[in-house]
Amino acid sequence: MARDGAQGAGEIQNTQTHGGPPIRGGPARGRSDGTRFGREISDISGVNDGARCPAFSGSPGRKTKARQQLLTLEQKCDVAKSMHKQMAEDLKRAKDLSERELDNYKATLEEADIHLTEVKKECCQFDRDIGKALRDKKSVTMSAEKVIRYIEDKVKAKESLIEKLHQKNAGLLAYKKKLQIQLKQQEEMGEGLTALDFEQLKFGNMKCRKLLDEQNLRRVELKLLTGKTLHVLNSNKEKLQTLTHESDVLNSDSALRAKLLIKFEEETKQAEEERNKAEVLNRKLRGQLADFHVPHVLQYIKVKESHGQLKKSVKEWERKVEIAEMALKTYSKSWDKLRITAGARTVPPRHAAIDAGLYGF
Repeated sequence: MARDGAQGAGEIQNTQTHGGPPIRGGPARGRSDGTRFGREISDISGVNDGARCPAFSGSPGRKTKARQQLLTLEQKCDVAKSMHKQMAEDLKRAKDLSERELDNYKATLEEADIHLTEVKKECCQFDRDIGKALRDKKSVTMSAEKVIRYIEDKVKAKESLIEKLHQKNAGLLAYKKKLQIQLKQQEEMGEGLTALDFEQLKFGNMKCRKLLDEQNLRRVELKLLTGKTLHVLNSNKEKLQTLTHESDVLNSDSALRAKLLIKFEEETKQAEEERNKAEVLNRKLRGQLADFHVPHVLQYIKVKESHGQLKKSVKEWERKVEIAEMALKTYSKSWDKLRITAGARTVPPRHAAIDAGLYGF
């Protein structure tokens, strides 16, 4: 009987090992399951033997050997179902435990990453504010008071942040307590719900789903419209840039043309003034031309001849004046020499010429 129970346990264990889901726990877990399975089979077999063979079990003074009785298929199926259910529950508990541990590990890693990021940020700030100034030999040496003040400021900032987080945590705890109270009230109200209430909730759920689907379609349409709008906006931005560039070019061209226009106006004004002066001169010349009378030919010849004689006499007198000036200079020099030799003062050339009797010449 024990051999048959162990054989049935081995068959079920092999079935679960090869065909069923993997069970955590290792070889010891498998041995304990097999032992427990064999014990249950032995109990069931003992009960069946006692019920079927009362003569052998109740005969006094005789050691009877228990008959070996194999389990029926129904009994094996019941035992396998109970074992499978128990193993599934164990697997579920182990899975929940592992998920909780995994969540704890993830939260710990996330907290470590956040702490590492904060430490790196603080190191960068300290290196930027304090370390760089300390490494710079050209800068003034930083005193320890500034470093202590910097650390105290950081500690105060951390304390204020901790206070804010405490307040936020207290608010979240109050909100959690409020939600728990609401959930408890809803559970208490849910005990008195009827089938009609569930139908109404189902109908409301269907309406909400339809509304959600409509909102999703609307959101998709808005996304498409947003994409088209962005495309149009980009094209309009490019056009705006082109038109802005053209406007700048036109503004510079208009400014240049305005300068040229001002220059042309000044030149036109100057030309107008010159024209007015030329008109005045022209009128004056026209007036002189109107008053002009041509002399007689013989009179013109006489005037011309007298003019030629006067020019000739002017040239002769200019030549005489040059000769007289040269003679004056010569006599002045000789007179000065005589005066110097005689010890007298020098006399201006005019007086010297008068003394020499040459000024009239």
